[in-house]
Amino acid sequence: MNNRIEVNDKRLTIVPIGLDKLWSFKSKLSIPLDHVVGATIDAGIWKDQKGIRNPGLGLPNKLAGTFISQGERTFWNAIIKDAPIVIQLHDEEFVRIVVSMPRSQARQVVDQINSSI
Repeated sequence: MNNRIEVNDKRLTIVPIGLDKLWSFKSKLSIPLDHVVGATIDAGIWKDQKGIRNPGLGLPNKLAGTFISQGERTFWNAIIKDAPIVIQLHDEEFVRIVVSMPRSQARQVVDQINSSI
């Protein structure tokens, strides 16, 4: 697992684990739940245009950090073998966050986020 995701105290908190903190240049993201539009599992996100990495890590099977495309910033911390969770935001630094979780946990995390907003 390369992310820990918690929903509590009216906040969504995403903590990159281990070296992912270094690669993504973030030790934690904390988002008010009223800025979260929704969360989905979207395997097709890997085919989308990512934009310019600034800063972060970009490998064929691993993305970590900030990616800017058409003026929109997306935070990635995902590996291709796990389920990509896409979290849409408003009024935040990022318009979306893409993180991965083991497939066995991803649906539960998405349901927890969506039921909390």
